[in-house]
Amino acid sequence: MASDATMHGVLLEEAALTLEELARVCAVEPDWVLQHVRAGVLLTDAGQAREHWRFTSVDLVRARQLLEVEQVFDANEDVAALVVDLSEEVRRLKARLRVAGIAS
Repeated sequence: MASDATMHGVLLEEAALTLEELARVCAVEPDWVLQHVRAGVLLTDAGQAREHWRFTSVDLVRARQLLEVEQVFDANEDVAALVVDLSEEVRRLKARLRVAGIAS
């Protein structure tokens, strides 16, 4: 049975989120986002005033991963960032192995 439902989306590279919007999408307080930006684990190029910060889809994915690691493992933002960074690196390395024909 076919569905007539239409899904609409916006690429976040073209329409980035504000701090408050990112917080709402992640179901956290804006202070959580602010704390992670200040810790350098989210939006690493946040040199401008906070009202000008814009978060892309990459930032959204990272924020959700950080939040999941923090909640599941009761980790602080530094430990969560390390886990997320290492997970991303493992994915990159596996992709390189696949391209090289070394891994399946």
